[in-house]
Amino acid sequence: MAQKHNFQFSIREYRPTDGRVVTSLFRDGILEHVYPAFFKAMSHPDHVGVALSISMAGYVLGGSSYFQALLFGSAWAGLIYYCCHEIYEGYMMSRLSSDMADIQANYLENPDNGFWVAEADVKGQSKVVGMVAVMGKRGDEEEGERFDDCNGGAMGAGQEIPQDAVMTHVVVGFPWRRKDVGSQLTRRAVDFCKERGFARLVLDVSSPQTAGASLCQKFGFVKTASHSNTHANRWVSNLARINVMRMEKLI
Repeated sequence: MAQKHNFQFSIREYRPTDGRVVTSLFRDGILEHVYPAFFKAMSHPDHVGVALSISMAGYVLGGSSYFQALLFGSAWAGLIYYCCHEIYEGYMMSRLSSDMADIQANYLENPDNGFWVAEADVKGQSKVVGMVAVMGKRGDEEEGERFDDCNGGAMGAGQEIPQDAVMTHVVVGFPWRRKDVGSQLTRRAVDFCKERGFARLVLDVSSPQTAGASLCQKFGFVKTASHSNTHANRWVSNLARINVMRMEKLI
């Protein structure tokens, strides 16, 4: 049981009865990034230039109409918002229909996967206020030998090789942030990876998630790559200007 500023909570494994609240928490946690992404995209110099040009075109085509200028500019802003919303909503729906569709089977029944929630005492009642998941990956070398830099030698054929674990679904409800919940969830994920013998923990963070990136850096995660490819169409990703940062921690 952790406590900070009279706020008590504990980290425990997911239970089937948590399904509805976890889904709601995940949905809210993902979609809340739409507005930060939108404002960040609209403040980009290229988008500012386009907005001014479109507004000026509306002003001229409308016969010096300020309303037409505002209408054209608003249409451009609406398009950028749509792109940002499309990326996050698409990601959310894809996860809800895949690994989160059956958390029990996809996480709890696999010893290399884990799903935990933060449960707090809110007005005398237990409430799930955060969550984190880890999905491990292992490989079996069946042909020949593989030189392993960590061990400084060769690993025999057929020997199971610990590989990466991916940390996902790191969400803390807004009223319970800055109360150590995110840190305790991250620590549980890291400890799990140590217990299972994984060599590295990997996390993808989108550019608007500055708080999440800062939290990971406190735990020793470092940025190793960045890209703008998402599940959405390329033109949607380009207009949204959302970068995905790959962060890794050696276990």
